[in-house]
Amino acid sequence: MTDPASDYKNDGRPDQAKKPKVMVVDDELLNVKLITAMLKPQGYEVIQATSGEECLSKALGDPPDLILLDIIMPGMNGFEVCAKLKEEDSLTLVPVVMVTALQDVNDRVKALDEGADDFLTKPVDRMELRARVRSLLKVKAYNDHMVNYRQELEREVAHRTMELAKANQKLLGASLETIFRLSRAAEFKDEDTGAHIVSMSNISARIALKMGLPSQTVEAILYASPMHDIGKIGIPDRILLKNGPLNEEEWGVMRLHTVYGGKILEGSDIGFLRLGEVIAVTHHEKVDGTGYPKGLKGKAIPLAGRIVAVADVFDALMSRRPYKPAFTIDQAVRIITEGRGGHFDCDVVDTFLGDLEEIKKIWDSSQDKHQTQMDDTLQRIRCGKKPS
Repeated sequence: MTDPASDYKNDGRPDQAKKPKVMVVDDELLNVKLITAMLKPQGYEVIQATSGEECLSKALGDPPDLILLDIIMPGMNGFEVCAKLKEEDSLTLVPVVMVTALQDVNDRVKALDEGADDFLTKPVDRMELRARVRSLLKVKAYNDHMVNYRQELEREVAHRTMELAKANQKLLGASLETIFRLSRAAEFKDEDTGAHIVSMSNISARIALKMGLPSQTVEAILYASPMHDIGKIGIPDRILLKNGPLNEEEWGVMRLHTVYGGKILEGSDIGFLRLGEVIAVTHHEKVDGTGYPKGLKGKAIPLAGRIVAVADVFDALMSRRPYKPAFTIDQAVRIITEGRGGHFDCDVVDTFLGDLEEIKKIWDSSQDKHQTQMDDTLQRIRCGKKPS
């Protein structure tokens, strides 16, 4: 940044290629010409006006650097003109000098109340005129510089903020990719592909969006839900990959994946990782209290856990497993519907059923477009698009 004082010449005029513009306003053309003759030799560009209306029109079209304004004029007098000038954002910093023969203190007070910056008494003294014009133009130039300086700072802050946002987004993307790949590592032990975590996370986000949750929450669910089964890393392959039903002892071990998932994700300061912990621990809870690991009931189960429970079971039913074939869409929907109010939250099931056509599209798409589908859902959330 430059020194604010470096843009001025020693005589007080701004160091710029364009001449400072001074507007002279007086209904007596002779007075206008007289003041013009005093100023032009000093290198100023003089704009002339012989009425208040003309002054306002010219000032708004091409703002001057200083206005010398007569008070006693027919039509709009100097007080009214000054007030209107100061109401305009583009003219509020333009100094206004009232040029008048009026000597009454009340007139000067009134002029100050209307926004006048200085006074000159008629007949105007040449030396006084030039001194006041130089002084006020220096103030105007300094004010202009400070406005530009502030705008430059604002632009710099905006630029740095944008760069920081891009850096944060890049870091977030790297973190999310790591989470996604670790989640796939857990799923790889008992899934044919990584399609499951893409499908159920997108369906979870879709349900949350349709339920009217804030976009930030929907995005967090999209990021956190792939970690729902990360605790399966701790389950022995002999149980996880068993080609058939699990016995009671094996089910006891399998249920521990919710606890393991919570342990893996606990203690994070990152929001979606904390939500991932909640989902990992609660996505097998049931609203009737018969779920695990804590036997939570109804609204005691966090909403994210209730949402992921529906999405996870739907995708599991639709997918082939070592112990079962893939179910049809009608079979999966029937099981979800039968679980309403027992296994699953009623509001979540109703939202799921009400948006079934779109959810089926998400599931179909996820089988071939793993990461692309997640990116599309994320873009939809960030753009604030409402579900159709």
